[in-house]
Amino acid sequence: MNTQVEIAGVTFQNPVMTASGTFGSGMEYAQFVDLNRLGAVVTKGVANVPWPGNPTPRVAEVYGGMLNAIGLQNPGIDVFLERDIPFLKKYDTRIIVNVCGKTVEDYVEVVERLSHEEAVSMLEINVSCPNVKEGAIAFGQRADALFQITQKIKRHARQPVIMKLSPNVTDITEMARAAEAAGADALSLINTITGMKIDIHKRRFAIANKTGGMSGPAIKPIAVRMVYQTARAVRIPVIGMGGIATAEDAIEFLLAGASAVSIGAMNFVNPYTTLEVIQGIEEYMEKYHVEKVTDLIGAVGE
Repeated sequence: MNTQVEIAGVTFQNPVMTASGTFGSGMEYAQFVDLNRLGAVVTKGVANVPWPGNPTPRVAEVYGGMLNAIGLQNPGIDVFLERDIPFLKKYDTRIIVNVCGKTVEDYVEVVERLSHEEAVSMLEINVSCPNVKEGAIAFGQRADALFQITQKIKRHARQPVIMKLSPNVTDITEMARAAEAAGADALSLINTITGMKIDIHKRRFAIANKTGGMSGPAIKPIAVRMVYQTARAVRIPVIGMGGIATAEDAIEFLLAGASAVSIGAMNFVNPYTTLEVIQGIEEYMEKYHVEKVTDLIGAVGE
């Protein structure tokens, strides 16, 4: 049984990763999860300077998932390089750093700082951040803006670049093709879906930001559909995420065309989810006599 997958020349021991923003940088979960078993740890978003994040309350439970408006709070690249990278280097897993910013220059600064870190296997670029120079519209909501930021990051990146796509668009394949045309090495999707919750007893918004990103099992059918469409529209690898709670969910994404999967919201519900999904994929492969996990990628019948 071979569970290895390759994405943009990087080999992963299995296709199961953590989703950015749900696993810290691994330290927070190390007492629950053997990080050596993971295909990769995808870190929380890292900016060029510390970000304080949004006012509280930031999180609200909703039917089938959760809303969050954390605001990408993070201590910045200096602390990340001093504290988090040395910690992750102790484990036999791939390190993928999620990068965020408010201008193209912000992203490029972080990408350049990470270019000399040999332990970092790939960069995942969060294009759901608000572009302050364009009226705070997210980089990932216009194909031209996505093309431009991808192209500029690729000029400065030494590691392969994953562009993380937002589902809050009219046509996900248009965005995927724009990122591919600009030189992206891989794509990850979906990021959270914009939602809202109102407390009817207090007659107030449940989170201070009014809107937040919805994640959890309720969004999985949308995510599977978008991953399927994207995998058929581009030639570069796709990493699927959105509502994965079980091995069955993960296998669904693989069959839809994903080369790997990331687990997010369920880390808050059950910190052992990643390990359970890895074990479940192995059991599925044994049950159905699948020799290589790559044989499952895009194997859904018409």
